[in-house]
Amino acid sequence: MRLANPEALLLLLLVPPLLWWMRGRSAPVSVGYPAIGDLAGLRPSWPARLRRALPWLRALVLILAIVALARPQSGVEATKVEREGIAIAMVVDTSSSMGALDLQIDDRQVNRLDVVKTTFRDFVTGDGATLSGRDGDVIGMVTFARFADALSPPTLDHEALLGLLERVELVALPEEDGTAIGDAMVLAIERLRETAGASKVMILLTDGSHNAGDVEPSEAAQIAGGLGIKIYTIGAGTRGVALMPSRNRDGSIDYVPGQVFIDEYTLEHIAATTGGRYFRATDAAALRSIYGEIDRLEKARHVAESYQTYIDAFAPLVAAGLGLLLVEVVLVNTRLRTVP
Repeated sequence: MRLANPEALLLLLLVPPLLWWMRGRSAPVSVGYPAIGDLAGLRPSWPARLRRALPWLRALVLILAIVALARPQSGVEATKVEREGIAIAMVVDTSSSMGALDLQIDDRQVNRLDVVKTTFRDFVTGDGATLSGRDGDVIGMVTFARFADALSPPTLDHEALLGLLERVELVALPEEDGTAIGDAMVLAIERLRETAGASKVMILLTDGSHNAGDVEPSEAAQIAGGLGIKIYTIGAGTRGVALMPSRNRDGSIDYVPGQVFIDEYTLEHIAATTGGRYFRATDAAALRSIYGEIDRLEKARHVAESYQTYIDAFAPLVAAGLGLLLVEVVLVNTRLRTVP
């Protein structure tokens, strides 16, 4: 509580002399009576007592008016929270080996890319359990096989991003197959550089080793580290043997057992160079827990700012003063009315 015009309270100094003046004016007119002793034992009636209180009633009205003039205000404390999101580039391998059937979703055997798409969607929107979602972050996506493609620049329109994610498919042509990890990293770095004023993170997910493109992953990692971009690398796939897709001459695909090989050394080196971490996802649950760990490590920064707003609170005082004044007017013109 505060007073917007505290100097108005100085007017309260005028109340005592004004009260004394009003009491003098309201002194009852005396009438001579020969046997006043007979009236000495009579008690004053309540109208007589109430008349004596009229000056005090007027003084109270005046006090209320002066306090209202000082404008008492009540304070309402509020907290403004500003969230500074981070920029995330998701870099996804779409080479043919991502079609291997060695992961599961809800007891269904699915390929690696389907698991990546499902868990990445939960990472962005939240799953109501381990993943809280990335509402305040700008998120982009780069896909790669032999060639890298910027599917979406970092954006806050997560609905549009996830719509593009649904259309991500494995490469269909043999000449487009391959794993250009370095080129994909450079393209993601370029997109993250265009995002100003935010922490920058890259999530690189692949199931193989670098075998195409012009840029070595170690060189791209040094560039990212120099720009302050942290890279989390994920190796997706089981260990040992998995059913790998094999394209026939007629375009059909058969699944044959094949040895799983992920260049974990390179992925660990990329992560260590940029201050990130390497994870191995051998099933869908593990991949979801990895996203949960990244979600925990890369929290947006919250800035809380407290401030005080004030609301005028003089209206009840004015209403009370007017009410008392109305009471006085009614009494003076009815029960306490005097005849000159």
